Amino acid sequence: MDYIQSLRQHVGHSPILLVGAAVFALDAQDRLLMLMRTDNKMWGIPGGSVELGEKVEDAARRETREEVGAEVGEMALFGVFSGEELYYKYPNGDEVHNVSIVYLTRDLRGEMKIDPEEHSEYQYFPLDALPENISPPLLPMIRALVTEFLE
Repeated sequence: MDYIQSLRQHVGHSPILLVGAAVFALDAQDRLLMLMRTDNKMWGIPGGSVELGEKVEDAARRETREEVGAEVGEMALFGVFSGEELYYKYPNGDEVHNVSIVYLTRDLRGEMKIDPEEHSEYQYFPLDALPENISPPLLPMIRALVTEFLE
């Protein structure tokens, strides 16, 4: 059982502070890899919670491998995001205040194979044509990425 599931047994749906690691994976045309989430039917990026004792960079690599089947080669810290905009209430009622550490890579290796329990499809989107239905806590991060590359 992972840390968050264990914690939820004690606190139920009450708000918790969640440290997450995520990856902006760009292809050669600067298109962003996005995944359609099965829980809220919105687009997201590879990422998830950091386990107890796990390095954040290792969590970003692990989550990407688990969610899309690809290994992350070289990556660099893109930014750390927190605050009210990263509050989220999951469809099951769990509440979180996210602290998200996001990495940027152009180096995904291997065959893409998404985890059907978490995602139903993946697609690369141009940064000037991202989908509208992006999972809400990702919006500040996505805005920062678009600002960095398009403005």
